[in-house]
Amino acid sequence: MIPRFLSEGPALLLKRSISVLVVADTHLGVESALDSAGWHLKSSSESRLQRILNCIEVTDPDLLLILGDLKHSVPRITWQEHTELPEFLDAIRRNVDLRLLPGNHDPGIERYMEAEEILNKNGVIIDGTGYLHGHTYPSPDLAGHLIVAGHHHPVIHLYDEVGCSLRGTPAYLLSEVNEKKLRMVETDTPTRLLLVPAFYEYAGGIDIRTIPESGISPLSRSIRIDTAEVFLQDGTYIDTLGSLRSEAHYRPSA
Repeated sequence: MIPRFLSEGPALLLKRSISVLVVADTHLGVESALDSAGWHLKSSSESRLQRILNCIEVTDPDLLLILGDLKHSVPRITWQEHTELPEFLDAIRRNVDLRLLPGNHDPGIERYMEAEEILNKNGVIIDGTGYLHGHTYPSPDLAGHLIVAGHHHPVIHLYDEVGCSLRGTPAYLLSEVNEKKLRMVETDTPTRLLLVPAFYEYAGGIDIRTIPESGISPLSRSIRIDTAEVFLQDGTYIDTLGSLRSEAHYRPSA
């Protein structure tokens, strides 16, 4: 299986017997939270929806899988979310089957979803691939599979001789994991992890070099740095994580 990276997402298409379009961390309604903090932005939910619909149009998937944090506010649901979620979800349902792996920002989301659309927050296997949001320990059933997760908002900074040449660019991290740290039984086939960047365009994120020490999740602590590789949102291969973390490439205070 060779994943298809969609830079217009960022989104990912995985295909074996069925085709699964994956997006993570849409954070619908985030503008309400920003407004409370003094940042007054017009809602971009419609443009986010159009980007998802465009990804659906160019890939014609059997399933759209949202890797959690569909909405933003916790623990409450804002008026913006209450107003926008039904139309947002119905527009997607008119085009493709929808499933959600609930994230840490999704309390109350069941009010807007069909029961069968909400999957186990600890992860599921669909067509041979494991999926979850990424804030919890994964189900032991995911051992030996590729695990695709959101939550971490991975981004990359690249530096050159005169300073920063690329900053805060969404990126993917692919790595084997230490099963013991995930309370999993070791398998003959290594368990691998693919971290998916946030779909929300102003999400920011964690420098991909620092994710293993970030403590943001059990998954982050399980990353085997010596096997990890980094890709841009269009699938362009950048380098190994180990090389990017070397002193020659990494200037955390720049």
